[in-house]
Amino acid sequence: MTIDDPARPETAEAPPSEATTAATPTSTQPTSKPTTWSALRPLVLRLHFYAGVLVAPFLLVAAASGLLYALSFQAEKVVYAHELEVPVGETTLPLSQQVNIARKVNPNGTVTAVWPGAEPGATTRVLMADPDVPEDTSLAVFVDPYTGDVRGQLPSYGSSGALPLRTWIDGLHRDLHLGETGRNYSELAASWLWVIALGGLLLWLGRRRKNRRALFVPEGGPASRRRTLSWHGSVGLWAVTGLVLLSATGLTWSRYAGENIGAVQDGLGGATPTLTATVGGAAGGSSEHEGHGGAHTGGSTAQGPDIGLDKALEAARAAGIDSPRISVVLPGEGKGYVVKETDTQFPLQLDSVAVNPADGAVLDQLRFADYPLLAKLTRIGIDAHTGVFLGLFNQLALAALALALILLILWGYRMWWLRRPGRPAARGAWRKIPVTMLLPLLAVTALVAWFVPLLGISLLLFLTVDLALGVVSRARTRSRTL
Repeated sequence: MTIDDPARPETAEAPPSEATTAATPTSTQPTSKPTTWSALRPLVLRLHFYAGVLVAPFLLVAAASGLLYALSFQAEKVVYAHELEVPVGETTLPLSQQVNIARKVNPNGTVTAVWPGAEPGATTRVLMADPDVPEDTSLAVFVDPYTGDVRGQLPSYGSSGALPLRTWIDGLHRDLHLGETGRNYSELAASWLWVIALGGLLLWLGRRRKNRRALFVPEGGPASRRRTLSWHGSVGLWAVTGLVLLSATGLTWSRYAGENIGAVQDGLGGATPTLTATVGGAAGGSSEHEGHGGAHTGGSTAQGPDIGLDKALEAARAAGIDSPRISVVLPGEGKGYVVKETDTQFPLQLDSVAVNPADGAVLDQLRFADYPLLAKLTRIGIDAHTGVFLGLFNQLALAALALALILLILWGYRMWWLRRPGRPAARGAWRKIPVTMLLPLLAVTALVAWFVPLLGISLLLFLTVDLALGVVSRARTRSRTL
């Protein structure tokens, strides 16, 4: 991901005599004082070079799998059209009747939640806990809400209801299907993406150029390192904001940095509030309750009388749950119905209500408008990262960012290849930084390295590699002089 070369400025090189005169101060020409950027630039350049070369393979895998994931939403609609879409009828069956139909199809499953069709022609998704599907995955039975026909059964994963195709791509992007160990790859990529992006931005903005247009618009002309650099810098400038946001939102649910981010968020009072769904008002209920207690949809259960799914939904609608996109979580032991809005597209409708199964009374309400600001931003950031915040536009933007990152990496490697065996900057650049600037820089670096552990560990690895190469280089120089 190298984007700059101090030995090759954009402007034409001066003749040797002029260059020597300009570079060598005379007794009548005072030496100009180094600027902050001139002191920092070699260090930024070297860090950008090493991070780009060594971390880029991880970023390339993350970008390629992220591109596939962004496109998987629309692919899912095509691949599973039979399960997701039906001809629009005149009237719909009661939701409880649709659930009973799903139970007959799979009597060994335990109904946990129901997702009514969000628009005309959409099937109802009845989610079941089933021993034949992977852990943390539900079995979705797709029911025609007009005729009661069962259109199929598929594993469904996560709050977005990812079906097998998107689930597989999501696993590839998240952990390469290697479990907890594989998550280190995606966290390493997210940890370095913002560093590489912002470092590249500084190098591109600090580069000499004849006009401002060259900052935003890539050069044409024959293939060359200069043209590749122009494309790398210009596209990187347009993509940098999105790349930094992807990095930040990706870290929020990473394995190590995510814990630190969560602790800071909780400490600042930005924890996501939960809904109390316990009958009797006891604390500890949660809107994420999955109701694995084997609830019924009407009549009574071992827990007592149950008003049924349809009346519970009516009570929630009366309490202000008016989005067409909802999830109804059935009650488990000592719990009530939980009706949640799931419309993540702007304007967000994410309110939730808990309903007492005995009499339909509202146990608790949770409005998204009442979330702390940090909790709102976290939710929006994660939804944007996963492509569900703004629907198709969100998914196209993610695809464009992923494609831009792939191209930036390929252009970076091409520049590295064309420049070989040159170096991005001399070693020991940090020694030229004034102490008043170096000490705060080291303190900030140490803090960030602690907060984002994989960044800190890999940075130490880069420094070790750089020191080892320096030792080898000095040994070769000494051997040639003997």
